[in-house]
Amino acid sequence: MDSFEKQDEKKGIDSKFRQEIYSKAVRAGKRTYFFDVKSTRKDEYYLTITESKKRYDQEGNFHFEKHKIFLYKEDFEKFRDGFSEVVNFIMSNEPEESHEEAAVEDQVVDQSDNEVSKDYTNVEFEDLNN
Repeated sequence: MDSFEKQDEKKGIDSKFRQEIYSKAVRAGKRTYFFDVKSTRKDEYYLTITESKKRYDQEGNFHFEKHKIFLYKEDFEKFRDGFSEVVNFIMSNEPEESHEEAAVEDQVVDQSDNEVSKDYTNVEFEDLNN
């Protein structure tokens, strides 16, 4: 329940008008992004974008940390233009080393996991008899 719904509930306003119209979840590594279309009392649509990350406390219990933005129809075009501009900037200006370093780090992690499992899984039965 978002803060608008909580406020309306306190005021006794039916929160049915804020029901989700459409929802799309995008999993991206350790994060999940939710794109939710909702409607106002006047049946005008707006978008909420929520980033959700699983976090653990010291006892090993987990909770989801969420960050949410509200995007209204009158701002869609400006938001899209700004978003496209910064994505294009990153894609064309980020040093190649950053991409290569990230790929190497991922590969090193994968290789170290595989090497450990290879050491234990490549045991031949003949080796045990010697």
